[in-house]
Amino acid sequence: MDPLSDVLSLLKPRSYVAGGFDVGGEWALQFHQHQGIKCYAIVSGQCWLAVDGVAEPVQLKTGDCFLLPRGRPFRLASDLALPSVNALEVLRQRRLGGIGVINDGGNCMLVGGHFVFSGKHTGILLEALPPIAHVHKESDRETLRWSLQRLAAELREQRPGHALIAQHLAHMMLVQALRLVLAEEEGSGVGWLYALADPQIGGAIGALHADPAQRWTLETLAQHVGMSRSTLALKFKQTVGTSPMEYLTRWRMLLAGDRLVHSSQPVSVISQQLGYESDSAFSTAFKRVMGCSPRQYVRDQAL
Repeated sequence: MDPLSDVLSLLKPRSYVAGGFDVGGEWALQFHQHQGIKCYAIVSGQCWLAVDGVAEPVQLKTGDCFLLPRGRPFRLASDLALPSVNALEVLRQRRLGGIGVINDGGNCMLVGGHFVFSGKHTGILLEALPPIAHVHKESDRETLRWSLQRLAAELREQRPGHALIAQHLAHMMLVQALRLVLAEEEGSGVGWLYALADPQIGGAIGALHADPAQRWTLETLAQHVGMSRSTLALKFKQTVGTSPMEYLTRWRMLLAGDRLVHSSQPVSVISQQLGYESDSAFSTAFKRVMGCSPRQYVRDQAL
């Protein structure tokens, strides 16, 4: 798999809810703090989005998509000067299929999903994203349009199997939105997600993910992507925020943590699979990155 698929698979995103709402008239909804990522798109109409701690509100128009990865409270409104009502309380009152209806609808319709990650180290994905990631270019809207329209139809029509299809479509929207965010912010963000948009640094990350057990050195990795060691080291640090070998160690430990919890393999086998010649070297690296021993990590995950 590619690095983005690798990380999302490791974090095991599950759709906590796939749904939406259709609102009419003048309105303002308050959404409270949440875990994971909320990813929504505007099917029709427009509204304003204001997120706690972000100075400027964002105007959302038909076809726009937005990600909220930090869990901060936020407001959606036709006019942010209006007093807000609790979104959950209002949306429980009337539903047509998977769509909440407010004031008889017709002014603005949103659909999307709320994704909670069961993998422990969600920071590897979420720390790379801003409080609001806004996808609004016309070409990007076109990329999302099919899945957006299909999700809206599944939620409205409630045909057999709609719940499963809606979850898969919401997952598709999440991955598409992440792709578009990293492409749109190319060169302006720091973190592995943004680095994937750079052909050489993205290639280096892809190589580390494809064969984490290989005895990579800065020299062999530089040769693989056609760069000098010094240029790779500097550019990797600038775009990813860490050195190539530090990134490799972290990725190995995240893989190890997943295998310790979800397989019956002993530490000795996992350490060899990830390129370590001794259990002690592996355990030392694991404790440095994960903050505890492999055995303690398994116990903590079982709680």
